[in-house]
Amino acid sequence: MSLETDLLLDRRRLKRRLVFWRLFAVFAIVAALMAAFGGGAVRGRAHVARLVVRGLITEDRILLRAIDGLADDASVAALVVEIDSPGGSVAGGESLHDAIARVAAKKPVVAVMDGIATSAGYMIAVPAARIFCSPATLTGSIGVLLETGDVSGLLGKLGISADAIVSGPLKDQPSFTKPLSPEGRVAMQSLVMDMYDQFVAMVAEGRHMDPARVRALADGRAYTGHQALPLGLVDQFGGEAAARAWLAKNRAVSETLPVSEIDTRSLAERLLGDNLGGMLSIPLKILFSQRVTLDGAWALWQPAGE
Repeated sequence: MSLETDLLLDRRRLKRRLVFWRLFAVFAIVAALMAAFGGGAVRGRAHVARLVVRGLITEDRILLRAIDGLADDASVAALVVEIDSPGGSVAGGESLHDAIARVAAKKPVVAVMDGIATSAGYMIAVPAARIFCSPATLTGSIGVLLETGDVSGLLGKLGISADAIVSGPLKDQPSFTKPLSPEGRVAMQSLVMDMYDQFVAMVAEGRHMDPARVRALADGRAYTGHQALPLGLVDQFGGEAAARAWLAKNRAVSETLPVSEIDTRSLAERLLGDNLGGMLSIPLKILFSQRVTLDGAWALWQPAGE
């Protein structure tokens, strides 16, 4: 076989391989786009929206805007809020509670608790018309905590002193470099109790309970679902299937309607996160979720250490 023939055959083989890999790349991109936008298939058609809240609850303006859009979306028949969270920041919990309440003012909303829905995790459930959980779900823990530290003793042993020039005696309260003053403790307690009163009012309004009754239950303790049901903190045992059945029976929201999960991730997050595996989720959150911020006061179930 001549050299020219060999070169011609090699070139044809290379072309076939190039065509194969080009087609493979096109199919991979199409598959990735279908996976990323698969939930969009129900857009414009009647459907049930699902909001999944997991982990710590913090301020998320993009998520709040997405929830607000549900209230005026004629294609959204109802909202299912799925919660698996120990709570989070007071500001984040209140913002999410209020956004869900705005939807509940116009559409049926149900909450489904998974393993844990305490503190701010319970706060965001109370706007729902009906709350579902399992007997083993941990919920409740109605309260607020504001923690600080004091390293003045350690600094003293190291021969280090700290001072602050302040405009008023409470400006540096609390402080890591000196103990909380009696006046500072009173001021901090006042802040915590004001936020606690707001939390109690949310529960009383959402659960249609007397505020005094809520206060009797709101000593910070968590309850199992089995305990919470007779106390009126939840309504029924069951998961999403039970919630959909209740919506069908009591709000005329058909169980056959498709579900569309609220997804505020960017295109890059959806393409990479869904198609390259869970091990990319942490760096993706670091890269794309810098919008998350923390505040000082928490509605978080935090069992005291021994």
